[in-house]
Amino acid sequence: MDQDIRDFVPASCELLALGEPTHREPAFGLVRNELLVRLVDLGFRSIAIEIDRVAALSVNDFVRGGAGDLDRVLEEGFSHDFGELDANRRLVAWLREYNEDRSAEERVAFHGFDTPGENFSAPSPRGYLEYARDRLGLDLDIAGLTGDDERWSRAEAVMDPAMSPGITEEAVRLRVIADGMLGELYARAPELIAATSRAEWSGTRTRLTAGIGLLRYHEQCARHPEQAVRLRAQIATRDALMAENLLDIRDIEAERGATLVFTHNLHLRRTPSVWRFGDEDLDWFSAGAIVGSLVGERYACVAGSLGRSEGLGLGEPEADTYEGALQAGVTTWGLRAATGLAPARTRTDTTPEKGYFPLEEATVAGVDAVLHIADAGAIVKTVGS
Repeated sequence: MDQDIRDFVPASCELLALGEPTHREPAFGLVRNELLVRLVDLGFRSIAIEIDRVAALSVNDFVRGGAGDLDRVLEEGFSHDFGELDANRRLVAWLREYNEDRSAEERVAFHGFDTPGENFSAPSPRGYLEYARDRLGLDLDIAGLTGDDERWSRAEAVMDPAMSPGITEEAVRLRVIADGMLGELYARAPELIAATSRAEWSGTRTRLTAGIGLLRYHEQCARHPEQAVRLRAQIATRDALMAENLLDIRDIEAERGATLVFTHNLHLRRTPSVWRFGDEDLDWFSAGAIVGSLVGERYACVAGSLGRSEGLGLGEPEADTYEGALQAGVTTWGLRAATGLAPARTRTDTTPEKGYFPLEEATVAGVDAVLHIADAGAIVKTVGS
């Protein structure tokens, strides 16, 4: 089994998505870091991971030489508690060191491409809209329309449509205002960039579009009384927003080099993603499926696969599963083209509590290659030591 990532990056690739089958196994982040070093030698100049895009702006500033402290950047720049992961600490520290004394064109940029929320939570759009309002110098009472931030961020606002502010008269008004601000931001771009910088203008747009995305997300929370239907709409909306962010990141990075994307397998495969929720199978098009359909061969994806993991309680996979077939050919970790995998059985020795999504036929059919880790503990001991 090959470990040379160059064999799996076509010349046309601008977005290489690397997936992990669980967020709970640190070995994947450590292998990601190792691959990024190799990809930078191939001309990659940015990495985008599954965290809040707005929060991640501070991380990008830090790794490209800005003032700050590593601990604070990890705490404030990473959502989903991902700043607590050792692999992410190592990533940020390496990027900061690599970028030192390099030109702006050679530096490796850091991006988040997720929304400010998650599947079961989403904050108020107030702060994002007020940031844009202030940069545009407008007299608008945003807080008067949003009300207390808690009415948006509390769990009930996402899980109970009757408690959601997403389709109230105030929310509709906010969407009109936000759309107007976005139009004005573009209309006044020459003036605003001349007064500050293109980076400042771009940061304002990023925050404003994050606020607009939150309004879209909260609308979905309010429109569907059936839980499964509502959750599917929320997940689909989140992935669509992720896709928009990835396309925007590529526009920003287009002249500098390709981008490595690191996320869960469910967010990258080209085939519809499916998540079992209770008695329902929720299906939607992932960010990768959306981006892949729009940019074609400029998008490539590698799904993550796992053999053994003591931390997740996973033992040796059975031989007739996808993981079992991969396990037979790898001792640490390795890459294999998806077309080289014969049809196999989906692994069943895992539970939702373990957090591992096993390889299945639809996943293999929707990716270009698979990165298999044979023993997660061995990776942590060797690469993470």
